[in-house]
This record gives sequence, C-alpha cells and structure tokens, in this order.
Amino acid sequence: MSLRVSGLDAKVTLTLPKGVEAGEGISFVQEKAEWLRAQVQARPEVQSVGLGVHLPLAGVAHEIVPGKGRRVTVDDTTLQVPGGADQVARRLAGFLKQMARERLAEASDRYAAMLGEPYERLSIRDTRSRWGSCSSQGTLMYSWRLIMAPPEVLDYVAAHEVAHLRHMDHSSAFWDQCETLYGDYRAARRWLRDHGSELHRYRFGD
Repeated sequence: MSLRVSGLDAKVTLTLPKGVEAGEGISFVQEKAEWLRAQVQARPEVQSVGLGVHLPLAGVAHEIVPGKGRRVTVDDTTLQVPGGADQVARRLAGFLKQMARERLAEASDRYAAMLGEPYERLSIRDTRSRWGSCSSQGTLMYSWRLIMAPPEVLDYVAAHEVAHLRHMDHSSAFWDQCETLYGDYRAARRWLRDHGSELHRYRFGD
C-alpha cells in the first residue's frame, strides 16, 4: 500500500495492491494521519502569477513586469509580458510551455543520439505526480514546469526518460545507463525531491 500527496493540489491518493480490501486501506490511511497532515502543511504557499510576482526561470528568480510589443521577452532579472494585467498569466504560461518544449526537445535529441535509440514523439503537459515518462511506444512526456528548474535538473529528467527507451524499468542497468548519458545525477534528483513541489505553487489562472 502507498500514499501520495500531490504537490499541485494536495490531493491524497491511496494505492492498494490487488487483493487488499478497502477497509484495510482505510485503516492504513488512519494510521498515517499525522504524516498526511505534515505533508499538507509543508506544501509551499500558492502564488497566483501576475505583475510584480517573482517567478523562477531556469532556476533564477525573474520579476514579472509589463512588456512592450507583442511577445514575452526575458533578460537576466525580468520577464516582460505585454498586454493587460488580466492577460499576463495566460501569455506567460504559453511562453514558458514553448520554451520548455524547445529545451526538452533539444536535450532529448542529444541524449537519444548518444544512446542510439530514437524516440517517437515528445509531449508537454502539466502533470501532478511525474516530471516525465516514457511509453513502450517511445513517446516522451515531460512537465513543462521543468523550465522553471535549474537547467541541470531539466537535463537530468530528459536523460532519465531517454534511458527508458532502452530499459523500461528502474533496474541497476537503467541507472547505469542514466549515469552514462548524464553523469552523476544524484544532485539533480535530490533537487527535485527537495524543491520540486515549489514549482507547482505557481498558478496561471487554472
């Protein structure tokens, strides 16, 4: 049996092995009540995206400020979003998703070439519990919120999912392959465990 608390909306998911009665699962949840409360209370405070908010991009905080022209632009410290204040969240989300797609495609292409295993296609979503996945048909899926994480973390997730093109498990052979592609992945993996939930605190009007 396992319990998971979503970093996106604090939704609690109980997974029961085949053959386990629902009553046993409920008892398990009750036993873990204190742990569940601690997990929910530890969630980062939700932040609605708008002008004046500081949002991480590639691991660096950028202030969202009014922009000129028709496109979102970025420099070392600001994200410049044109249009009315009511359009900021939607426009910025579109910009981040496109940037995420481009950088994840570049990283996936690079690692797939190293591996010698092409992938079928790549999709970007706003996932609740996974940063990425690889299907048996060779489809790579990533959370677009990875664009807010440090670049080495985004690269690690790409290497991780590309490694699944050869090893559809988390065996020692898989982790060896992941390290061959990326290098020492432990710091990036630890960053996701310690800080990944913070990327879900930002709300783009959804």
